[in-house]
Amino acid sequence: MRALVLQEFGRMGVEERPKPVAGNGEVLIRTIATGICGSDIHGYTGHNGRRHPGQVMGHETVGVVAQHGPGTDSAIPLGTVVTVNPQLRAGPDGRARVLGVNPEISSAFAEFFVVPVENVIALPPGMTVEHGALVEPLAVGFHAARRGGVTAGSRVLVIGAGPIGLACVIAARRLGATHVIVSEPVAQRRSRAEQLDATVVDPTVDDVAETCRREGGVDVAIDAVGSATTIATALESVSSGGIVSLVGMASPMIQLPAYAISVSERTIVGSFCYTADEFRETTEWAAGEPALLDRLIDDRVSFDEADAAFTALAGDDASSTSKVLVYAGGLPR
Repeated sequence: MRALVLQEFGRMGVEERPKPVAGNGEVLIRTIATGICGSDIHGYTGHNGRRHPGQVMGHETVGVVAQHGPGTDSAIPLGTVVTVNPQLRAGPDGRARVLGVNPEISSAFAEFFVVPVENVIALPPGMTVEHGALVEPLAVGFHAARRGGVTAGSRVLVIGAGPIGLACVIAARRLGATHVIVSEPVAQRRSRAEQLDATVVDPTVDDVAETCRREGGVDVAIDAVGSATTIATALESVSSGGIVSLVGMASPMIQLPAYAISVSERTIVGSFCYTADEFRETTEWAAGEPALLDRLIDDRVSFDEADAAFTALAGDDASSTSKVLVYAGGLPR
């Protein structure tokens, strides 16, 4: 089979790899399309240390069930279009495994890959097929909003309008937030947030905390960047007793403004991935939002075009791009 391989940091290449075979409790997926995640870009550049040369990455994916392993024949029919929850069962050493992250797992930037059958979720009837590749990042945003306690009537600040930040905006609206403010320095990304009915602020020009107060205050701040600067902004902006949900991972170590936490009794919660129920719920919800999800896809590329797409996303083009899908078997017509 053809696979898109991280041949070295800064270079993706197409290679022939053995076609995998589904084992006990597994199914073989024929890949349709896989989204390029920000963590894939960090792996491509070598920035995060969580990807390795020779690895087949990819975890935001949609495909078709192509083979049943022993014990899975009745679970989900052959030919079913599915998305995949990439959080896998722990390995023999007890450590968590994630499709597209663990280097020993050949993942979704390939024509075929295998996963446990419990990680496979059929797309609802009528759902746009490529939208199955958006479920994973949308579920990340949904979990971050839930971790922040967003409910009907909440007023929310989202810091960062990249793909996860936009997913957080969508999730806040999905949970009933009445007002969403987005802080984003890049004009193209602010425009995207405005299209999602958010009030936008340029933090290089305006004071984010003052804007939040002027707009009536916010109960929850979701930091989709994750730097010392952005978390300080989140803590300054959220009302006394409010919650900051930290989902961005720009910096592994940050300094915190301690007084802003203790004096105003604010809470910081971490957010990473999602629950199995949230992933499934997001799949069901996404089926009813085709126009919204169409707006999140910027480009579609083939395996042969993927290295150029990774290079662009690792550079200046990332600021104006939301989601690029890599098609395994040729681009849709």
